[in-house]
Amino acid sequence: MAKITAADVNKLRKQTGAGMMDCKKALVETDGDFEKAIDYLRKKGQKIAAKRSDRDATEGVILSGVNEDNTFGAVVRINCETDFVAINADFIAFTKSVLEAGIANKAKTMDELKAIQIDGRNIEELVTDQIGKIGEKIQLGDYAALEGTFIKTYIHPGNKLATVVEMSKKIDGIDEVSKDVAMQVAAMNPVALNKDSIPQEVIDRELEIAKDQIRQEGKPENMLEKIAMGKLNKFFKENTLMSQAFIKNSKIDVATYVKEADQDLTVSNFLRFSLA
Repeated sequence: MAKITAADVNKLRKQTGAGMMDCKKALVETDGDFEKAIDYLRKKGQKIAAKRSDRDATEGVILSGVNEDNTFGAVVRINCETDFVAINADFIAFTKSVLEAGIANKAKTMDELKAIQIDGRNIEELVTDQIGKIGEKIQLGDYAALEGTFIKTYIHPGNKLATVVEMSKKIDGIDEVSKDVAMQVAAMNPVALNKDSIPQEVIDRELEIAKDQIRQEGKPENMLEKIAMGKLNKFFKENTLMSQAFIKNSKIDVATYVKEADQDLTVSNFLRFSLA
């Protein structure tokens, strides 16, 4: 039996938004396995926050940007310990310089970014230098890039959320359409582009959770599959970008909005980094 500490319970609470006692019980029942504990809470009908990979960050700055011809865009997160540092103009400027270096050199991975030289020192060394200047832990939290026909970025006020979207083609009005999509990604936090891009293991997991919830509601076994598929389709609609209700007109989905601009236009990919 794993030892469940107060820190473990608090970590699960922050990840899910569930109550402390519920989190403790979930960890006890799952022998301290966080992934299983999250599933346990969901199966019990807890209204928990969706778990995202970007939940690990504490404080920091997130910025996104694109090159002059909108064919290469990137987003970077540099973490720090306090919000006092995160809102410091020099720290924001440093983060921006790292992002601009990544874009200028078309770095596609974190390793490529770290190796870029600025004034004779690589970015990884410059981040270490910031620790000495600022006096608290500073680290490159994450970096990713997209390259394509037309790239658009969005930074939410406060520098704690940024997105990058890749559009399939360049058309008249593409700047406005792509900005709306980038803001959609920021506002609605989709987990995937469409249902075809969701891994099968995620789909299987959602179906299992749905069936357990339905059983607890007392529904007969012969109805489980049909009801569970309905819940799965709702999951696709709410959590995949192209199927989500468009934030500026909830009567249509994002796919329809994009097609209204051009029948051959679509969203090819997106990135979203957040501290929240």
